[in-house]
Amino acid sequence: MRFSAIAAAVTGLLSIASAAPTKRQSASTDIDAIILQYALTLEHLENAFYKKALSMWDQASFVEAGFNASIYNDLKYIAHDEEGHVVYLEAGLTAAGAMPVAACTYDFPMTTPKEFIALASVIEGVGVSAYLGAAPLVTSKAYLSAAGAILVTEALHQSTTRGAIGEIPMANVFGTPMGINATYSIASAFITSCPSTNMALPVAAYPALTLVSGSPTAPSALIDLEPKTMPSGTYYATFVSGLDIVAVAPQSSSNGMIMVPVPAMVSGQGYVFLTKDNSGNLTDSNILAGPAILEVTPSSPTFNLTIT
Repeated sequence: MRFSAIAAAVTGLLSIASAAPTKRQSASTDIDAIILQYALTLEHLENAFYKKALSMWDQASFVEAGFNASIYNDLKYIAHDEEGHVVYLEAGLTAAGAMPVAACTYDFPMTTPKEFIALASVIEGVGVSAYLGAAPLVTSKAYLSAAGAILVTEALHQSTTRGAIGEIPMANVFGTPMGINATYSIASAFITSCPSTNMALPVAAYPALTLVSGSPTAPSALIDLEPKTMPSGTYYATFVSGLDIVAVAPQSSSNGMIMVPVPAMVSGQGYVFLTKDNSGNLTDSNILAGPAILEVTPSSPTFNLTIT
């Protein structure tokens, strides 16, 4: 499955997820505990995702799908890593006197090994963005070090899966940090139900935004976005890629579709929101819809070979 089909599947699920009540309040005031519980929620999802895939397809299935035989061994290590992250976070929360959230019931849009690997590259990218985005909120240095250690491994997973589908693993100079609500908006699309005993996390899904045009795309190319509800008045498409945030005005809008150019700074897996203004402010009050996921093939790299 091409990246565009995976992105469409994810955002299609998002439109369903965002139709339900999206915010659950937590009584806890411990921000570190909330972040750990949220991290565990994501790790449960990834753990279930890889185990489901490896229970469906063996090494021969991936080879028949056109992958190198080594990818199966890589996937076993990734599955082992995700299980290890779950065990580690559960132990940490238990030691802190909290009840770790349990795994939920999930629905992953994959029917072939190719669809699975393409979806894995997207999910791993979102996981990296989630850890990066949450880092400034962590108050405990010990927790921050642990989160950083997990982030490194998630980035390796992202690199492996991107390379397997022909995307450039190191497409951006930086990782892309994303806020908790933004990453939850994507992750919640795969969750069908959770145990009633789980801690209610203070997270909210934004209204869905779907990338309709093809992906991968290129810098300066025009793309079509379809919001669940067309915004009124002035609004912008705000792109997030690496450490850059750039807002652009739509070129046109009609029949529920919005056409916008991709800024030159977007490279690799990026995200786009609809926002009320062009300030680059991605707070809840300014976000109208999103994020939609897009893949932008980078230009050939240039660099200075002079050693100083």
